[in-house]
Amino acid sequence: MGRWQRELAEAIRDPEDLCQALGLDGGIMADVTTAAGFPLLVPRSFVARMARGDAQDPLLLQVLPQGQEAASPACWTGDPLGESESLVAPGLIRKYHGRALLLVTGGCAVNCRYCFRREFPYAESGATRRGISEGIAAIAEDQSITEVILSGGDPLLLDDDALADLVARLDAIPHLRRLRLHTRVPVVLPSRVTPSLRGVLGGSRLARTVVLHINHAAEIDDAVVEVIGRLAASPAIVLNQTVLLAGVNDSAEVLAALSERLVAAGVVPYYLHLLDRVRGAAHFEVPEQRAVEIHRRLRETLPGYLVPRLVREVPGERSKVWIA
Repeated sequence: MGRWQRELAEAIRDPEDLCQALGLDGGIMADVTTAAGFPLLVPRSFVARMARGDAQDPLLLQVLPQGQEAASPACWTGDPLGESESLVAPGLIRKYHGRALLLVTGGCAVNCRYCFRREFPYAESGATRRGISEGIAAIAEDQSITEVILSGGDPLLLDDDALADLVARLDAIPHLRRLRLHTRVPVVLPSRVTPSLRGVLGGSRLARTVVLHINHAAEIDDAVVEVIGRLAASPAIVLNQTVLLAGVNDSAEVLAALSERLVAAGVVPYYLHLLDRVRGAAHFEVPEQRAVEIHRRLRETLPGYLVPRLVREVPGERSKVWIA
């Protein structure tokens, strides 16, 4: 077992343990019954970046189950993007021209409370070894697909051997040009970005892009900066997408600090997503009009290349919907 696997095995899974680690009153802060359907999971290296004694810490709010999760309106659903209708083969989602999203695992290194796939039926949808093989076969048969996006769960929870095998099988498909990984693992579990992982990515003939998910500048410590450098040197383009979350990053000042920190680490701010309306996450929503105003202030504050595009994903649309 490697270091990253040990750290994942030792991650905090009990809300009361998390509150105790941060010097908080677990009885007030955590709703353990809420965690039963979508359990808490957070590596200790990520917890170490949270402020002790601060119940409103922006990193804590992203992972701690709270009673508000039970108050979602009826229109908030378990499949807010209609992904079950976009499955064209086991584990293979087609929504946009030329691109296919391959679900390679249902596991993550952290359970974000606003996750739009928090109720996704991974096993039934083909995020299994057999499903991956069938998905790759479907990709090989469809010459309109030029880019494959590895997702999940988190594709970096595959070990290096499994990931190397997957990349090699995609490399062998002549009409593919690009490989993209959507991952939060380098942020919450930096030890996963091993030298051998860099070798796996660097050995591909496909143009590589790694899209990270970082919502607040406090998530980026020295260890994260180091692994971002390793990913970029693989080589790969490294982008970031952020979800706009009430109480976490819903101000131009917080988002500007995040963009500055990202660019200093070599990451391009890519998308600022309006929240997907998944059941259990309504308390994180920022109204669209307020989001547009925040984005306007961000454009007035930063040079254009530091400003992520404000978008919403709408089921049935052939691309992200640009808000600003």
